[in-house]
Amino acid sequence: MKKPLIAFIIVFLISACGAPVTEPPLIATVPPIVLAPIEQATPVCISQEPTDADVDRALTYTKELFSSPDWERTYTVGGGRVVVTWSNGAATAIAYLEALIFPCTYEEPDLNTFFNEENWQIIFANYESYQPVAECRTDTGLRLYQFSTVDSGFTYNINYWVKNDTETRVISMMIVFPVESEALMTEYSNSLFPELTSCK
Repeated sequence: MKKPLIAFIIVFLISACGAPVTEPPLIATVPPIVLAPIEQATPVCISQEPTDADVDRALTYTKELFSSPDWERTYTVGGGRVVVTWSNGAATAIAYLEALIFPCTYEEPDLNTFFNEENWQIIFANYESYQPVAECRTDTGLRLYQFSTVDSGFTYNINYWVKNDTETRVISMMIVFPVESEALMTEYSNSLFPELTSCK
């Protein structure tokens, strides 16, 4: 009985030591990685020339504030802007509005670049001198720049606001009053931008 059992064990061990059974290699089923081209966001630009709507917006922005006979209005259109000027000889005051067109949209850094020292030198080129007094802004992006200027020996206070109007439009509004007309400056500032009349 021992012999058949030993023979059985030997046959079993020999068969177990045979060539190992190998499974066929797995074929990779992962698809190759295809990199999609990265799309670059290109802003959709519009014409820089003002439309009739831009002109209407600029002419009606201040509503009836400068409609009294003391204020004389003129305006020009072109060069990426609509400019409206009101002058009041009796009060020796000026109001100036620009509807600026940024054809490919703008962001806050663009406005920082646009309203810089070089820009102020251009704006105040006809004054004998100008001095920045204060600068502030609201959480909604409305900016106020305050200046003191001298022209023909007289000192004037200036409030200059910059307001985001649309994605491609910015309104800038400047009022200039003699330093002695502080009450009028405050009254007009309250009418134009009650949320930011002064940086003080």
